[in-house]
Amino acid sequence: MLILKTRFSETHFSHVVLKKVEPEIRGKLKPTVIEKNPVLTPVPNKPTTLRERLSDKKTLVLPGAFNAISAKIIEQEGFEGAYVTGAGIANGVFGYPDIGMVTAVEMATQAGYIAQAVTIPVIADADNGYGEAINVFRTVQLYEQAGLSGLHIEDQVMPKRCGHLEGKQIISITAMAEKIQAASAARVNPDFLLIARVDSKSVHGFEDAVNRAHAYLQAGADMIFIEALTSEAEFEQFASLVKAPLMANMTEFGKTPYIPVSAFESWGYAIVIFPMTIFRIMMKAMQTGLQSLQCHGTQAHLLDTMTSRKDLYRILQYTAYEELDASIATAFSENNRAIDL
Repeated sequence: MLILKTRFSETHFSHVVLKKVEPEIRGKLKPTVIEKNPVLTPVPNKPTTLRERLSDKKTLVLPGAFNAISAKIIEQEGFEGAYVTGAGIANGVFGYPDIGMVTAVEMATQAGYIAQAVTIPVIADADNGYGEAINVFRTVQLYEQAGLSGLHIEDQVMPKRCGHLEGKQIISITAMAEKIQAASAARVNPDFLLIARVDSKSVHGFEDAVNRAHAYLQAGADMIFIEALTSEAEFEQFASLVKAPLMANMTEFGKTPYIPVSAFESWGYAIVIFPMTIFRIMMKAMQTGLQSLQCHGTQAHLLDTMTSRKDLYRILQYTAYEELDASIATAFSENNRAIDL
């Protein structure tokens, strides 16, 4: 049940126009009570929900979302969480390559739109924290306030590079530990998940990556994200040497081979992300459709490849919002019909 307090200005609210109300009338207006509606379902404590889900030891699969509608589809297809891809936001929202050109505020804003559109927990890429330790402190505040359930920061210099490209530069263990400590101090909800990404394997070797993982855990990281390993044997070995919650990245066209979730589950990995999978599928579908439209001059033959209007409205809960709009107008009118506004 939702209680709406009336506003006293010339405001169009649903089908009711609230004009300026004299002081003696204000006290007579009653709060408007809206009956249950699917879009008003209370959202649980999503960071706590994520922690509880991770405690059952079954690997959590997080597809990458790059906007609100993609997150809604992820949720409605039965996934228990989503991952906001930094590359997807940089590429899809801003048209930039993933080289650190998106700011903390821009990323937190976009990730917030995604997190607030669904009821499942959402974690997000936070690059290298967008600066030094004090900047990481602010980044965690922004992400948590935006409704995210966690984030990961990486041990690269600024500007960063995609973890599967050459030319990465790595900061010191001490500098990264300071960032993790700042992140831990910044979070309000202790269940907000802090993930430390280790990018050093391709630069300084496997042993360095293991040493860094232990140091980052000691500094306060809840989970280790090991990036750009090149074989199943390396993932299995890393899990045997780092006894902590682990995250793996199943991106396409990178350094890592395609490994099924079942294998990661057998090695004890907590999360596997598929950050750009549906983004790349979407791009290919768009290219194919546009080429066909340019060739044929009509979209009629493409209808079977599209999401229908009916299915789109179902995903968006269109009917529930219409019902909410009507119920607000009806409830307000009935509650205050005796008052001349």
